[in-house]
Parts: sequence; C-alpha cells; structure tokens
Amino acid sequence: MKLSVAVAGQNAPADAFVVWRGFEHSIRKAAEFGFHGVELALKEAAEVNPKELASLLTQHNLEASCISTGQVFAVLGLYFTHPDESVRSRTLDVFRGLIDLATDFGGLINVGRARGYYAEGQPRQQTEQLFIDTCRTLCDYGVNKNVTIMIEPVNRYEINFINSVAEGAELLAKVERPNIGLMPDVFHMNIEDVTIGGELERNIDMVKYVHFADSNRHAPGQGHLDFDDVMHGLARGGYDGWASIEILPKPDPDTAARQAAEAMLPMIDRYNRGEY
Repeated sequence: MKLSVAVAGQNAPADAFVVWRGFEHSIRKAAEFGFHGVELALKEAAEVNPKELASLLTQHNLEASCISTGQVFAVLGLYFTHPDESVRSRTLDVFRGLIDLATDFGGLINVGRARGYYAEGQPRQQTEQLFIDTCRTLCDYGVNKNVTIMIEPVNRYEINFINSVAEGAELLAKVERPNIGLMPDVFHMNIEDVTIGGELERNIDMVKYVHFADSNRHAPGQGHLDFDDVMHGLARGGYDGWASIEILPKPDPDTAARQAAEAMLPMIDRYNRGEY
C-alpha cells in the first residue's frame, strides 16, 4: 500500500478537503513529509499543465495517486443525475477531460457528490438509471485508456444517494463495467457502516482506493477511529492499492499533514511487511 495526500490548485474553494493548495508548493511539501504521492483535487483538466505536473512529480519522486472531483459538484454544479440533459452533457465533457488527464496521472477518477442525488420530483428509479447510464458512458470512454471510475459513498448529512459501502457495491454491480469501483472513505464509513474493517473486507473486490481521515475529519489519530481495524480489514481482503489523506487542514496545513504522516506511514510500513 502507498500513501498520498489530497492537494489542490491555489484557487480551490476554502471548503475543499485538501491539505495544501498550489501544486508546486503542495508537491514539494508532500515529498518533505514522506508521502508517496498526491491526490489531485480538480474541477477540470485545464487547471494543470501536464508537462509541468509531470516534471514536478519526477523532481520530487512522487506519483499522482488519483484525480478527485469534489469541485466539479461544489464549484461547477455538475453531476451525473441532473434532470437537464444539457447539464449532464457538460458533466460528461468535464469528466472526459479528466479521464484524458488521468491516463498519465494515476489512472483513477474519484466521483464523490458529482454522482448526483435523489431530487424532489425526480423518481428514484430515474435517478439510479441516469447514474448507471453516465457511469457506463464514462467507463466505456476510459476503458481503453486504462482509467477506472471510482464512486465514493458519502454520508447522509452531505448527500442522500449512495451513503454506505454496501449501497455503493449493490448499485455499481448494475453498471456492469470492468473499470468501475468504490473509493471508501473511513470518515463516511464511521457514520454509515455497521463496521469499517469488516465492510472493507466484505467488499474488497470493489475497493480500488481508500480515503483516510479520523472521525472528526482531522488527521488520523486526532479522533476515535480504530485504524488498526481498518488495516486489518484491508489486509484480510488482500488490498494492495493507494490510501490517501483527505482531511481538514487544521489546526494548520503543515501540522495536519505531519500528524497524518506520523500516524499512518508507520502503519503503512507494517502493513506492507505483512504484520496486519
């Protein structure tokens, strides 16, 4: 397993769940703190210059672990289940651009709230079918580019559609595409899932990536989550992918990153030695 940290461009909104802003600064900091990679939080592909990004990653011996898309929903207002076909078309265009970028940077696209929600007046079956159709379209676009689409279950207080890992696994089975999977976030799992380690193990075939944050959305070790249970669940399932730190940058970005690195990098080392 490798550990990355979520970062964004300098103009990312204040409520974006990233540690550092400004890609040059963020990549340098991530390397200094011992992370193996960075998760790129973007609203569209044009935010980064691929050549400059590749140079920065090479310079600091880091990888791009995935591209996350929270700002596509929060800033652009785009999502898979929008009732307006023109908005869904714009959503597809943005995601196609991100898939093109991911071809050279991580090969993974995270979809959080941009998957959409049950809207008043929109039948549940229609919402689910729009979601499935959009996932199929994006998966078909990404499959020959070796890009996987990952849906992140998000707790009920933030959205009303795909809250738990089990719900996500059940719905994604209907997409029927090889390059679709789940990105469980243990912060959301702490609210929605009966167990964390157990649900990770039970659904491990769908798990393509994992988000780490403690129960209060601060760095691991600053809340009450049992990260040994998390690691045991992943180990029992044979997980060998990326985990990423997606936390509030509190009390300040450097302190938050240091707390996360000090808590999780030794656990990652033990995990990779087979000690879980």
